[in-house]
Amino acid sequence: MNRDPRVDAYIASRQPFARPILTHVREVVHQAAPDIEEAIKWSHVAFTRRGKLFLGMAAFKEHAALNFWHGALATGGTGVEDEAMGSFGRLTSPADLPDDAELAGMIKKAVALVDAGVKPPHMANRKPRPELPVPQGLTDALDKNPKAAGVWASLAPSHRREYCEWIGEAKRPETAAKRVGEAVAWIAEGKKRNWKYENC
Repeated sequence: MNRDPRVDAYIASRQPFARPILTHVREVVHQAAPDIEEAIKWSHVAFTRRGKLFLGMAAFKEHAALNFWHGALATGGTGVEDEAMGSFGRLTSPADLPDDAELAGMIKKAVALVDAGVKPPHMANRKPRPELPVPQGLTDALDKNPKAAGVWASLAPSHRREYCEWIGEAKRPETAAKRVGEAVAWIAEGKKRNWKYENC
């Protein structure tokens, strides 16, 4: 089974009421879809299929949440999606979850949606934003670093935008220059602007 030790650590660090919920969901996920992956994204537990998120779970001070990335396409609609973050509202015990067979069915449906290339509804209608002009300092630095320039050309427009916004937001030339240096080093390594947060 593809188990990430960071998920073990996450569950162990949560409030006592939440641990049985998270542990139970994790077991049902692995039984329903043995070939999925685990990760930590945005400081919460993420279950992915070939790198694409289909289910996330998190625990807070007084409740836990389980969120199917495709929403009602996977769950069929639960009626409590708007009560809190997650597909089933605020979870305070395993009894708040659907029964195992129903939950497993939702997990299999979510995995099938990923396999079919279906975009989550909240992302399907998202229009791509136009690319920003590349700051001159970054252009000059990329010209001097062929490896970084090659990676830059292969980055998705949204990832190039993140770098351009970050450098463009610098208030002082010194700050912009420092960011250009960091950006080129990260780009040469194939990293996105927010790479530090992708597995936190």
